[in-house]
Amino acid sequence: MRKELIAMILAGGQGSRLGVLTRDVAKPAVQFGGKYRIIDFPLTNCALSGIDTVGVLTQYKPLELNTYIGSGQPWDLDRGDGGVFTLPPYMTEHNGQWYKGTANAIYQNMEFIDKFNPTYVLILSGDHIYTMDYSKMLEHHKQKQADATIAMIPVAMEEAHRFGILETDSNDRVVSFEEKPVEPRSNTASMGIYIFNWDLLKAELIADENDLLSDNDFGKNIIPKMLQQRKAVFGYRFDGYWKDVGTVESLWQSNMDLLDNDSVDLYNEDWPVMYKSPSAAPHFLDKHCKLTNSFVTEGCYIDGTVNHSVIFDSVTIEEGAEVTDCIIMRGARICKGAKLSHAIIANDCVIGEYATVGLVDDSTYSSKYCTGGITLIGAGVKIDARCHIGKENMVIEDVKGGQR
Repeated sequence: MRKELIAMILAGGQGSRLGVLTRDVAKPAVQFGGKYRIIDFPLTNCALSGIDTVGVLTQYKPLELNTYIGSGQPWDLDRGDGGVFTLPPYMTEHNGQWYKGTANAIYQNMEFIDKFNPTYVLILSGDHIYTMDYSKMLEHHKQKQADATIAMIPVAMEEAHRFGILETDSNDRVVSFEEKPVEPRSNTASMGIYIFNWDLLKAELIADENDLLSDNDFGKNIIPKMLQQRKAVFGYRFDGYWKDVGTVESLWQSNMDLLDNDSVDLYNEDWPVMYKSPSAAPHFLDKHCKLTNSFVTEGCYIDGTVNHSVIFDSVTIEEGAEVTDCIIMRGARICKGAKLSHAIIANDCVIGEYATVGLVDDSTYSSKYCTGGITLIGAGVKIDARCHIGKENMVIEDVKGGQR
């Protein structure tokens, strides 16, 4: 069997900067946009780009992610001559180990890749929100006769230190690359999307694995070494919406962008984001309900006020409750008279009657993970009636009456 291109999605990271949201699930399985998971975006992009063979490299808390992906049917990836495969680290007859870095993760799965004998391999991150036709990037790669191609996008200069930063010449050939530089020389960032000629990448991965000083990472090791060897590394300019949702604030912002940013279009008939749909009844809007500029998913009961928020399935918002600039995840209950602002409420939480979240300046549960005024309540947490949770707090356990 020979494939022109297969995709490998790096989905094994812990995502520790998302705090309690990734305590029990891998970051790509985190809920997004009312009815999606983060992993839906790269899987949809692969399917609609004509890529029918996808490996998903899992490691941290993989059960929910593996169960969600299943056979790949929601993304039309349940194929007899390809399909979607979840690939955890595994033992061989000689050894076995966790993935040490992004390059090592691909190295450990070279046998899987060789089974399909591809000409090109597409490497993706499993924790970004964007829609992209990878076939156009592949065509660019071929036209440039590249050894490797890096998708790139401009970012705010003050954010550039968080990314791999590259410089290109007038022909888009990469002349420098530095992973998370202290003092960035440009604001052109790598999107963590790479196309490699497989024969060349395979040789580079073997050499990298034999280098005891290597971090076994694409950004830190593989790409800089290819540039040192004067390999043909090119950039591919992307001008659509792209968001790295690696922090609580960026996850909140990307959900808010669904409501405000025309470049995030989940209703694009030419590129519909595919997902594994939960089974839920139609939502019900009661007589006191007031909705403004919000997403509301199936199975919700709403009798309160919802403004500029994303509401997942099976959420209850009772009479007199007010929800503003919030993400309310699956199965949560916002009780009578509660008021919430700039908060992420994880699945199955209960916010008690007349409690408040994100309205007061109180540091009882302050957290380094919560910035930009965003408050995070962990899955299944119960906040008792009339308790008040301050801004930029993260709550991971039940809050009883009298606590703040």
